[in-house]
Amino acid sequence: MKIGDKVRFLSETGGGKVAGFKGNNIVLVEDEDGFQIPTPLNDIVFVEDDDYSTSRIVKNKIENSVKPSFQRDSASTNMSTVKSMKSMINDNESTNVQHSEDDDPSEREITFRKPAEERKGGDKLSAYLVFVPIDIKEVTNTRFETYFVNDSNYYMQFSYIAVEGANWSLHFAGEVEPNTKLFIEEFGREILNDMSRIAIQINSYKRDKTFVKKENIDVQIRIDPVKFYKLHTFQANDFFDTPALVYPIVENDSPAQTLVIDPKKLKDKMYKSADDTSRPSTKEGNSYSPRYEDGKHKDNPFVIKHRGNDDIVVVDLHANEILDSTAGLTSSDILNYQLKIFHDTLSDYGGNKGQKIVFIHGKGEGVLRRAIINELVYRYKSYTYQDASFQEYGYGATQVTIK
Repeated sequence: MKIGDKVRFLSETGGGKVAGFKGNNIVLVEDEDGFQIPTPLNDIVFVEDDDYSTSRIVKNKIENSVKPSFQRDSASTNMSTVKSMKSMINDNESTNVQHSEDDDPSEREITFRKPAEERKGGDKLSAYLVFVPIDIKEVTNTRFETYFVNDSNYYMQFSYIAVEGANWSLHFAGEVEPNTKLFIEEFGREILNDMSRIAIQINSYKRDKTFVKKENIDVQIRIDPVKFYKLHTFQANDFFDTPALVYPIVENDSPAQTLVIDPKKLKDKMYKSADDTSRPSTKEGNSYSPRYEDGKHKDNPFVIKHRGNDDIVVVDLHANEILDSTAGLTSSDILNYQLKIFHDTLSDYGGNKGQKIVFIHGKGEGVLRRAIINELVYRYKSYTYQDASFQEYGYGATQVTIK
């Protein structure tokens, strides 16, 4: 047998031509697709054509099994020496699943699953979305890797999706084992604007043992692209040796509060009357929450009475004073809410003639001040107003007197 000879396999359908030799007993057979298949010498036979049909395979098997018996004693040949076609086909199938001599056991698929290791305190769900710069020393130019960190004793089946216009796009879906981290994707700054909103959906469970059922988690995270250009954004953490940007998804069974504001819900809350007893006093989902949550403050909870005998009412309209968080709110949303507090306050004290009210609006760009003056000129024409005391309130306050 030499290179170029046509051969066929004895243990399976097919064949090819001899492309080379490996050692003394292995022949490299090149099939019609150009792949070289290492095959034991005793598992191939020389042919003169390309007929690799099942009938030829069976015929050759019969000939090879009968031939030694004739050489020993032709007279002793009987029907038991010749195997049936069904038996030959079964032999051929069993040969196909046997491993060849040069199979590497390390390349075989691993079917054993090691039980998940659990840690104390890990039965409360904690998971994080982590962005890791590939080269922290070149933070303005580097690419980033995204990881899902499962810091609990539960398996987590999760999906990682990003908003694209009015719809969503699936970036990754899979399972992460307990107390492990899973690589999701690598990305560059060119797609940061497309990552403005990320949603993570999680289903948690344990394998091969009973467990406490956890609620499914659906959290939306607003990604600020500017953070990826600042070195101090990436902090030391418990999960990576390098600084990273860590977004909590769930901690100790408490899902992270979504940072995405529902405009419709916000508008409904903003235009409720001041004496509406259904006004929420705690933060719920996407809504804002008032500063006072003890139930002791009535009427307008943002009013602070000035100390002294002059009985001046002071209302601070700065956004950070009247809202717990402005995340996700536009400038227009904040301005509308500030004006709502302004109107509610005037309504509360409308019957107190001579009452003086100081609205602290700050200097800034003067947008809120102009909006207040406009309301006083066209809606509260009978009220008088002036700049409040510079000494007490600075240059960013207006005093209104009820008439």
